[in-house]
Amino acid sequence: MAMKLLFRELEQHLKSSSGASVVAIDNKIEQAMDLVKSHLMYAVREEVEVLKEQIKELIDRNSQLEQENTLLKTLASPEQMAQFQAQVQTGSPPTAATPGPPSSAALAQPASHSSGPSA
Repeated sequence: MAMKLLFRELEQHLKSSSGASVVAIDNKIEQAMDLVKSHLMYAVREEVEVLKEQIKELIDRNSQLEQENTLLKTLASPEQMAQFQAQVQTGSPPTAATPGPPSSAALAQPASHSSGPSA
């Protein structure tokens, strides 16, 4: 917008000059403005495509995590779910319920954090 205003001011200043040179300068200014517009539109379209791809990846990742969450909820015991709910309410970090070999639910959870797109 500022560039357009600058061109308009330049155009008004040059109108006080001879008629033929003003028309030629007007044409060059118009061509320059068209070129700037073209480059800006290209850059915007490129950025839109990148953002669309990122949105698609995030939707896919969200779907995967929702499925994993559902699976982990079905595999968790009622005691584990109660402990988890208590931790969510207090905001405390998760703790191991019982020592020993990890359950299949515990093994599945870390794998979700290492996969997926990186920004």
